[in-house]
Amino acid sequence: MTSNPGSRPAQPVDDAAVYAIERPHQALWHYYLLCCLPLVVVPPAALLVGLVHWFRFHTMRYRFDAEGINMRWGILFRREVILNYARIQDIHLVSNLVERWLGLARIQIQTASGSSTPEMTIEGIREFEHLRDFLYAKMRGIRETAPAAHPAPPATAPTISPPGNDAELAAVLREVTHELRALRQDLAARPPHIPKP
Repeated sequence: MTSNPGSRPAQPVDDAAVYAIERPHQALWHYYLLCCLPLVVVPPAALLVGLVHWFRFHTMRYRFDAEGINMRWGILFRREVILNYARIQDIHLVSNLVERWLGLARIQIQTASGSSTPEMTIEGIREFEHLRDFLYAKMRGIRETAPAAHPAPPATAPTISPPGNDAELAAVLREVTHELRALRQDLAARPPHIPKP
């Protein structure tokens, strides 16, 4: 199941409920166990994958604040992803049959990094639609309040304000105009210059 956030009408989102999310729901551990069932035929592989999922589930932490999302997990190899709302380009809800049965969905967040894989995948949240709407509102809010990029004004010659008032400026401009007219008449009266071969 994939959902596009633009396809639903906007609903008021309680920010405090999202800010309170710190850990995945216990149903995520049940999902991880069900994912390990096919590996039971190879006990060492099932044990290894089960331990990896156990450590991931028990160390996964989320922090939502006014600026963005912080997600971290791992014991030996700690991973931490910090994502500002302004970087979010796309949000998808993805769930398979087992996840739907457990009431879960993964929220995949993509940025403009150019990667085909999501920058962050939030999993183990029962209120996934509410969280998706919250993230979408934050993403749009950041974009709407960001200052629009205006092109720089074309470079012009600096304006020098003349001392005095407009009458003095007009007099100076008339004098410059008379000078330019006299120069043009003088140049027109001269014979054309022909270079010698």
